[in-house]
Amino acid sequence: MATKHCPMVAAAAREAAQQPTKDRGRRQFLQVVLGGGILASLASFIYPVLRYVLPPPAADLGNDSVLAGTASELKANSAKIFKFGSRPGLLIKTASGEFKAMSATCTHLSCTVQYRSDVQQVWCACHNGMYDLAGRNISGPPPRPLELYDVHVKGEEIYVNRKQGA
Repeated sequence: MATKHCPMVAAAAREAAQQPTKDRGRRQFLQVVLGGGILASLASFIYPVLRYVLPPPAADLGNDSVLAGTASELKANSAKIFKFGSRPGLLIKTASGEFKAMSATCTHLSCTVQYRSDVQQVWCACHNGMYDLAGRNISGPPPRPLELYDVHVKGEEIYVNRKQGA
């Protein structure tokens, strides 16, 4: 009744009626922002734990057999990196003319290894790890030997197969 006669009181009543919606909008905005921040923090804590606990999916090497090169490509006491599925492989022709193949991924930190003809060993440049021609780790930090592959020479072509049972 008083609001019909006094315009000041009517304006104050309208402003008071609008005030809770402004406060409600600010509160709701802050709740969304703070809630989102808390969820983001929880996700950033939980994600690394889940990555540690759950094993990664097994990497598929692709084919069991690949054409690594030709016999005329390699001279005695030399090597060549080839692609074996999604990983690099190392094909070595020893000083005696024998072909050997192994994974070219170091077992320490997954660096790519290379053949050193001066010492006739496989070398990882990352931390100076050394492997013999049988893939065994002989010095440095590599914890395991390299994975060996079977080599088959068919005419001039050299095929590399994953070892059976590996």
